[in-house]
Amino acid sequence: MSSSGQTQFRYTQTPSKVLHLRNLPWECVEEELIELCKPFGKIVNTKCNVGANHNQAFVEFAELNQAINMVTYFASSSEPAQVRGKTVYIQYSNRNEIVNNKGPGDVQGNVLLVTIEGVEAGDVSIDVIHLVFSAFGFVHKIATFEKAAGFQALIQFSDAETAVSAREALDGRSIPRYLLPDHVSSCHLRISYSAHTDLNIKFQSHRSRDYTNPYLPVNPTAIEGFAQPTVGPDGKKKEPDSNVLLASIENMQYAVTVDVLHTVFSAFGTVQKIAIFEKNGGTQALIQYPDVTTAAVAKDALEGHCIYDGGYCKLHLSYSRHTDLNVKAYCDKSRDYTIPVATTVWQNPQAAPMFPPGMGQTYAPSSVPAYAAAATHAGSSPFNQTGQIGPNAPSMGTSQSLHQPNVRPGGAWPPGQPHYYG
Repeated sequence: MSSSGQTQFRYTQTPSKVLHLRNLPWECVEEELIELCKPFGKIVNTKCNVGANHNQAFVEFAELNQAINMVTYFASSSEPAQVRGKTVYIQYSNRNEIVNNKGPGDVQGNVLLVTIEGVEAGDVSIDVIHLVFSAFGFVHKIATFEKAAGFQALIQFSDAETAVSAREALDGRSIPRYLLPDHVSSCHLRISYSAHTDLNIKFQSHRSRDYTNPYLPVNPTAIEGFAQPTVGPDGKKKEPDSNVLLASIENMQYAVTVDVLHTVFSAFGTVQKIAIFEKNGGTQALIQYPDVTTAAVAKDALEGHCIYDGGYCKLHLSYSRHTDLNVKAYCDKSRDYTIPVATTVWQNPQAAPMFPPGMGQTYAPSSVPAYAAAATHAGSSPFNQTGQIGPNAPSMGTSQSLHQPNVRPGGAWPPGQPHYYG
């Protein structure tokens, strides 16, 4: 018997055709449960997202021996049951069937209660919510608010039939990626029915809308104030300009270090500070320039381009709310180039981390930001021979030759490391 089996199962329980699964991913859906259990028999019922943390579920098999087969298999297997890489703990339930008692949120009505997981208030505008839900029928009213469960919205349709259609299509789904800010990788909609039948909207604002009453007074502080972001024609929030860029990096075939980001972004001006962090399972970074103009040039030039040929390490850029980063002078995840001590360490070739294979050369002319022609190295190069990022990038200025390389002090380069130009 495997050690994992000893912690996964309770043998003192009476076998039941209903299994109790624990430690599931919080956003686990019915299809994932069925995929895990269907090799052992016919699934007749499921109940997802139960428990205080919504990470438990019940699965009911058609026959008792099918449930026993699943428990026995994972009890003796060296590989535990898993959903999205998380170990799932399985035991017999103390019930013989799943009774789906309808709660208040399951009684059909014309008003939906929508919880938008994975976002903060302001990440998803009321215009985006309207755009998504109006695909199923005329949306009368919307009210958004924050509760302990997170960012929520009440959405009123003309009738229950339209609301049911929207719920069945969108519950458990994500808002399309192109409608979300760059720093939000994904979000999920959890939808139930509200006890309300007619929302009382007093003002048109960034928090509430009544699409049936064009004469409703507008709350100017809510519409035009600091809390209300500018929204483009596609419903996507526009961040105010800033001297700090937020970079989200996709398809990371190679590790992206502070040195790599400094190489890329210093082509457009002096980079003052860099901080790298993980969020929502992806890598992001904050890059600080001295002024908004330099940041805007870098953002326009680099948005959607890849650091490496082949589509690797694709950059998505937006403006950050920060204006001055508080970072450590020198560490693996952050760098402050405005501190002389950090500059000394930065210029020490022995302290510099190795670049991924094919890291090319870059050069920032004093007048026009441009990439210089990259040296040819084995493997994938972040800069192609025309001085562009990625294989199909448009020209970003006239490439200039490097007459006198600005080699770091200290002499020879570490073996196998391509030359770096500051």
